[in-house]
Amino acid sequence: MRFSPLIAASLAFLPAGAMAQEPKPDLAAFRALYKELVEINTTQSVGDCTKAANAMAAQLKAAGYPEGDIHIVVPPGHPKRGNLVAILHGTDPQAKAILLLAHIDVVEARREDWDRDPFKLVEENGYFYARGAADDKAMAAIFTDSMVRYRREGYRPRRDIKLALTCGEETPEDFDGARYLVEHERSLIDAEFAINENGSGIMDKTGKRLAITMQAGQKIQQHFRLQVTGPGGVSSGPPRDTPIYELSRALGRIAAFDFPLNISASSKAYLTGMSKLQSGQEADDMRALLNNPPDAQAAARIRVTDPRVNSMLRTTCAAVMVNAGEAESALPRRATAVLDCHIAPGETVMQTEDTLTKVIGDPKIRIDTVGDPGLPSPAPPLAEKILGPARKVAEKMWPGVPLIPYQVNGADDGRFLTPAGVPTYGLSGLFREPGGDGSHGLNEHIRVQSLYEGRDFLYAVVKEYAGAK
Repeated sequence: MRFSPLIAASLAFLPAGAMAQEPKPDLAAFRALYKELVEINTTQSVGDCTKAANAMAAQLKAAGYPEGDIHIVVPPGHPKRGNLVAILHGTDPQAKAILLLAHIDVVEARREDWDRDPFKLVEENGYFYARGAADDKAMAAIFTDSMVRYRREGYRPRRDIKLALTCGEETPEDFDGARYLVEHERSLIDAEFAINENGSGIMDKTGKRLAITMQAGQKIQQHFRLQVTGPGGVSSGPPRDTPIYELSRALGRIAAFDFPLNISASSKAYLTGMSKLQSGQEADDMRALLNNPPDAQAAARIRVTDPRVNSMLRTTCAAVMVNAGEAESALPRRATAVLDCHIAPGETVMQTEDTLTKVIGDPKIRIDTVGDPGLPSPAPPLAEKILGPARKVAEKMWPGVPLIPYQVNGADDGRFLTPAGVPTYGLSGLFREPGGDGSHGLNEHIRVQSLYEGRDFLYAVVKEYAGAK
């Protein structure tokens, strides 16, 4: 393949010392693979994950994988929600596999809202722009590329390396490929543990690398619908209470309420690690939360100054949708709201519903769960056999940058695998800036340097895991 001038331009953003080296001969091939995957529209509305899965399968076949080691899994009734599972066999049949998990579906993106075509990969000023450039086609491309490289090198791991590219992580209420594989193709993805998204590098505003995070655990996501009804009637002679006022008071009480602190082991590890990188009151508050019991005043300050960290410490519920009224001159007969709750490990959906009932304190407000019941997902163990290899490679690539476990506030496909016996961790080595990368929003992007470094990091980490006893 002809060497791309775009890749040549990106060399200005490679790590210190790399400018003196020749560009890696396979870098152009990786960029082409990444571009191909990103430019296949895999949105729920008009996209086609099956096309993307077949495209990545073709990459593996070209590298020498036999047909029997490549599986395209298309669920009945969902012809465009296909998933890919591929296997590189190890030398020890008694050793359980490692699973590389990434989703290939993306959230919706409208061309008129974006500065650039969201389904054309653009490299500009040291960034790649496109829908899915970061979430999660960066890791999907890196994992596929690693499998290609391992095969072409003749690498024989001790344990099997399995690749699962799934569809539906962004829209699980419609279909989720990881869940389908767990429930219908369990043997294909059976593994000792899995590496997934939601672990990344943390940078400060100057571009300095501060830490690498490794996700170990997540909350339960559950939606609740609040509903209150009334008789309606003309609005010219209103009563003191209407469904809208009653619902508004209920939402106000929820907004003012803080669920009790519930700091998991992975959140404690995060607070311990990050307190060493912070200074002043912020560092003091993080350390105070490690006390037994945690310092309530420190928690109250963090509640105001850092909502993201606060969400790691407790269950949270946010009102995300409200609907009421039938006409401009009539009292509403019904008012509803949807709460998006993320429930701390060890707590249940029923406990959260009971707490909401007590906080609202109004028997007229009906509370119902919406969608599938949230799945309890116990945190995977923070074992040295998981942390050690990642720390080893990180220290080699970025000396002095610590590896810090954490608990993700949202939910990902690990919530299906971990309870099924495949402990799932988030790890990428993809460094992101404080302002975010536009995932789920406009002009999604990723640093070119971060993508290429993450590629090298994951390639090496997976080898460490796959060769370990």
